[in-house]
Amino acid sequence: MRTSNIEHRKFMRFNIYHCLALFIVSVCTAVAQPVKEKTDAALQAKLAALTKNFGGTVGIYVRHLKTGRTATVNADTLFPTASLVKVPIMVGLFDKINKGELDYQATLTFRDSIRAFYPGDDEGLTAQLRDSAQVPLSKLVMLMITISDNVASLWCQQLAGTGTHINSWLAANGYQHTRVNSRTPGREADRKRYGWGQTTPREMTELLVAIREGRAVSPAASERMYRNLVRIYWDGEALSQIPPSVQAASKQGAVNQSRSEVVLVNAPGGDYAFCVITKNQQDESWEHNNAGYVLLRDVSRTLWNHFEPKSGWKPAADGVKYQ
Repeated sequence: MRTSNIEHRKFMRFNIYHCLALFIVSVCTAVAQPVKEKTDAALQAKLAALTKNFGGTVGIYVRHLKTGRTATVNADTLFPTASLVKVPIMVGLFDKINKGELDYQATLTFRDSIRAFYPGDDEGLTAQLRDSAQVPLSKLVMLMITISDNVASLWCQQLAGTGTHINSWLAANGYQHTRVNSRTPGREADRKRYGWGQTTPREMTELLVAIREGRAVSPAASERMYRNLVRIYWDGEALSQIPPSVQAASKQGAVNQSRSEVVLVNAPGGDYAFCVITKNQQDESWEHNNAGYVLLRDVSRTLWNHFEPKSGWKPAADGVKYQ
C-alpha cells in the first residue's frame, strides 16, 4: 500500500509538470506567432487621397505591429533605394561581424584611394580624411547611417563582401526584391535602371521590423543596428512629424527623381513601421517644398495622428528654420 501511494504521488507530479510544460510551450508559441495582417480601410483612404495627384509614382507600405493593421500603395512595386540601400549594407556588414570575419571595434586605415569610391563627394566627412587616418569600424558605420556618408557607405559595402554577399544574405532571408546593384557583378542593367540599389516599400519596411524584433543576423547584432538607426541627422521630413520625445528608427534616401524614407516609430499605442518611396518625380528640386519631401511629411503626420489620435502634438510653427 505504501509503495502504491509513492507511485501515485510520482504520477501526479509528472502530470502537473507535464501540463505546466505544455502551458509554457503554448504561451510561447502564441507570443511567437505574427499578428494577422488586415487592411485598415480608413487609413487606406487617407493615403489614397494624399497620393492621388502626385507627379510621379508613389509606393507606400504601413504596418501597425501590435494590431496588424496595414495600408498599401504600390507596396510590391520596385523602386530605387537611393540611400535606403545603406540599411541592407549594414546588415551584410554585421553578418560578417557575427561570423567573426570582421571586428566591430577594429581600427581601419583610410587611404586616398578610398576617396575615389564616390567621386565628387564634398559633403561626407570620410572624404575629408587624410591618407593614413585611423577610423574605427564602429564610427564608419555611424557615419554611413547617421549622416548617410557615401564614401563611408561604399567602404562598408566593400568590407561586407560587396553587393554579392549582401544580396546572398537578403535572398537567404526571404527578401526577393531588395538588392544592391552598385559595384556588384551581374547587376549592371539593374544599376542603370534603379541606381545603387532597388527594393519595394514592403520589403524595406519588413527589414527594419526584423532589426527591431531581433531577427536580423542575431539578437545582439539587431540591437546594435537599431541603436544606430535611432541616431539620424536627417530629421527634417518624416521624423519632423513625430514628437521628439518618441523614439524612431529610420533611414532616408534621395536622388533627383526619387525621395524615400523608412521609419519604425516606438509609439505609445504600439510600434508602427512604414516606408514611402517615389520614382519618376516631376519635381526634381532640392528645396524644402519639393513634392517628394512634402509627401514624406504628409504621410508621417497622417500616420501619427491616425495611430495616436489622442496625442494632440504638432510640430512647432517655426521649426522649419532649424531643419
